[in-house]
Amino acid sequence: MGSVAVTCVIGGAGFIGRAVVGELLQQGRRVVVVGREATPVPALPAGVEYIANPTGNDGDLLRQVLSKVNEVIDLAYATVPKTSFQDPVHDILVNLPTAVRLFELAASLPIRKFVWISSGGTVYGRTKAPFLTEEHLTEPISPYGITKLAIEKYAHMYFESQGLPVVCVRPSNAFGEGQRTYSGQGFIATAIASILDGRELSLYGEEGTVRDYLYVQDVARGIVAALINGQPGQVYNLGSGHGLTNRQVLDVLAPLATAMGHPIHLQVLPVRPFDVPLNVLNSEKLTAHTQWRPRLDFAEGLARTWAWYAEHYQTAAARTGLTANAPIRRS
Repeated sequence: MGSVAVTCVIGGAGFIGRAVVGELLQQGRRVVVVGREATPVPALPAGVEYIANPTGNDGDLLRQVLSKVNEVIDLAYATVPKTSFQDPVHDILVNLPTAVRLFELAASLPIRKFVWISSGGTVYGRTKAPFLTEEHLTEPISPYGITKLAIEKYAHMYFESQGLPVVCVRPSNAFGEGQRTYSGQGFIATAIASILDGRELSLYGEEGTVRDYLYVQDVARGIVAALINGQPGQVYNLGSGHGLTNRQVLDVLAPLATAMGHPIHLQVLPVRPFDVPLNVLNSEKLTAHTQWRPRLDFAEGLARTWAWYAEHYQTAAARTGLTANAPIRRS
């Protein structure tokens, strides 16, 4: 391996993963991506090695891969908050054993840094605190958040007992170009797709929930900053520090949609009992340890995201002959 850092990104063909891969390449690292698809679509950048692991838990394959790298970023996860409620036992079984086996394997190899991606949006649960630090009480109310927090605890156990140089990162709500729509995760992507499709968009409560939205490139920069300068054994929040309601997001989207002749069809429904009303992250610890700060403000990031979806939506409709109500499908 020499002096060149070789980073394995598990889940590197996904939405955040691709941004992380791009940031790693800019940092001069060699990158190996492990994913479940036979071939990533769209293709990954030139020079990135891709290895298919269809089951996600092929121990022999992962040992071969990890023995050739010196850094690991694990973004892979098999569920989203919405699906975790549908089958909490499944949420445990498809995520927890895989993560623990990976920690066990990595602890047996000369890995110099391991970054595991947790969830800043779910591990804290209900709170009235305007900003959440890493020391805030963690009382997740979704199976997804409970499993994420359990995996964090296992990561810390391997740090303490076997010296695994692991860092856990708790991102806020990432958004940006290429995020999957209608997946049960990612309000902005689904809102944009709903507007372009002419679908009715549901708002739970008059204002919806308050969330901390961070442009995906800033999320990727934060993850890589934690990889390079984060301290093993530490947990880091990764967010903008600024909360927006769902309605405020739509208020910023409205002029972009209107300019293209797309109205917003909105229905207000009762508040759902399982939604966390408020979640805004304090990322001062990550900034202090790595000097990371977000670069792009929300309005500019949203404008870029809208433009990307609008362009690709029109291109897909023209190429396939679909009607203007055809949904966007992007992994």
